[in-house]
Amino acid sequence: MLNYITLLKELTRSFRVVSYKRSAPNGPTGFPHISRQSRNDSVKAEAIKDLATDPRSVRVPARAPRWVVPLVKTLLAITDIGLAISAFTLAFYLRHHDLILHRTPGGGFTWSREFAPYALLLPLVIPIRLLLLRYYDLYRIRGEFSFVEDMARVFKATAIGSLLIVAATFMYRGGVAYRTFSYSRVVFLFDFLLALAGMGAVRMLLRGGQILVRRRGINLIPTLIVGRGPEAALCIREMRARPELGYRVIGIVDNWSFDAGVHATERASFEGVPVIGDLRSLPEAIRDSGANEVIISDPNVPGEALFDVMIQTGRRRGVEFRIAPTLLNCLPSKTEIDQVGSLPMVTLFRSPLSNSARMAKRGSDLIIASVALAILSPLWLLIALLIKLDSRGPVFYKQERVGMDGRVFLFYKFRTMRTGTDDAEHREFQRRYIRGQPDSNQGDDERPAYKLRADDRVTRVGRILRRTSLDELPQLFNVLRGDMSIVGPRPPIPYEVESYQLWHRKRLDMKPGITGLWQVSGRNRLPFDEMVRMDLYYIENWSLLLDVKIILQTLPVMWRGEDVY
Repeated sequence: MLNYITLLKELTRSFRVVSYKRSAPNGPTGFPHISRQSRNDSVKAEAIKDLATDPRSVRVPARAPRWVVPLVKTLLAITDIGLAISAFTLAFYLRHHDLILHRTPGGGFTWSREFAPYALLLPLVIPIRLLLLRYYDLYRIRGEFSFVEDMARVFKATAIGSLLIVAATFMYRGGVAYRTFSYSRVVFLFDFLLALAGMGAVRMLLRGGQILVRRRGINLIPTLIVGRGPEAALCIREMRARPELGYRVIGIVDNWSFDAGVHATERASFEGVPVIGDLRSLPEAIRDSGANEVIISDPNVPGEALFDVMIQTGRRRGVEFRIAPTLLNCLPSKTEIDQVGSLPMVTLFRSPLSNSARMAKRGSDLIIASVALAILSPLWLLIALLIKLDSRGPVFYKQERVGMDGRVFLFYKFRTMRTGTDDAEHREFQRRYIRGQPDSNQGDDERPAYKLRADDRVTRVGRILRRTSLDELPQLFNVLRGDMSIVGPRPPIPYEVESYQLWHRKRLDMKPGITGLWQVSGRNRLPFDEMVRMDLYYIENWSLLLDVKIILQTLPVMWRGEDVY
């Protein structure tokens, strides 16, 4: 057992690359003195300190008065209480069509005789609903959120709450007075459906309001990012492009990095964000800048130093710390800890899907593809007609793509380009994109676009089909044939695979999909390496629930038509 605990402690220090020793008392910042710290490191730290912006100058106005968030949560809880009572009473009325209240001779109101047995259950219904909503974190309004995640949590809270209400009802039976009373199960079913609809609608309205407020730059969380590198740049660009996530990057904290060949003005900022200090001064930077969150984007941050900062700052000020490493520095969820003799061993990458998981995924693919083909068949006829009227050529476009384990298959789409066009420009662009060359970004620093934006080969109808992703519909045939899945990595063209590095080929371990994690997480705004990391995350963490979430997130992405060219 001790070996497992030791191993887990070591795994939590995945960001440590330098060994530290506490050979002397802690310094004024609380960090241990570093026995191997060279004079060059001290010079670099001093240089960063001289060039850094004063953290107090990046402080932003208060996000909101302190009483606002508790007030919103209280109002939300009161609304949930009203919804719980309304759903339960309306469920009774829909089932029995009897009155809920009865007027007394004195002019007051009391529960009707028919509803009285159910009224005694309200003291059980209300706390069960509220506790389950609280348990599934549905009173959290801070930071990022997802409509799909919120609705999934609302469903779990209401479903489990309804099961607990039914169980409590048939054990409690309304007390002694109604121990022989037979409660209608239809009432509980209606109560579940009404509570799900009402509480889900309230959460959607709340989140919609948050998006509108955040897009105006109001009530964003002031955030510091530790490190300057590809991960830090990606965080900054994503938070700038999507203020609805709820973050405002106000400063960079350098991890003792210093390059004498870089101009002083470039060292003083990164991606347009001022550098306000180094890792040693992080506690002071958090205090002076008023930051509420710290994102660690540099995998070289020493574990001991980060732990000290969290102890000093996080617990005292309520600052949240997040780690945003590259996927390859993370352990997948399928990681297993075994023991060989007295040696603990970690099994990292196993077969992505077991036989039962493959059968479940294939079964869901066949059902979804068949239903989608049946429902969308009239739309296919309309699209085919528009393509024919717009330009000469076939309705469908066929192309060789690389599938699971490198197998080549014939890939179908609605034709969006003129026939007989040359793909040399696309080949060259994809080569630069895969290699990560800066000129592959066809957008700007704030809204990158890794896609040919002005492609003269695309037809007028083709642009509409691409913007709505309707050109992908014929891939449902590929799903039925078994070449593709509904959800998975995007299938590459053979000449793209020729430019892959060895670790890029790991994304070919699963069937390609019509949609995937990349499509709903930034699409053409993401560099190629980041796209591959998302594919690897999906492969290593696959589940049917993850597929459902991605499918539900795909629908609003198609509707908005963002980042499609």
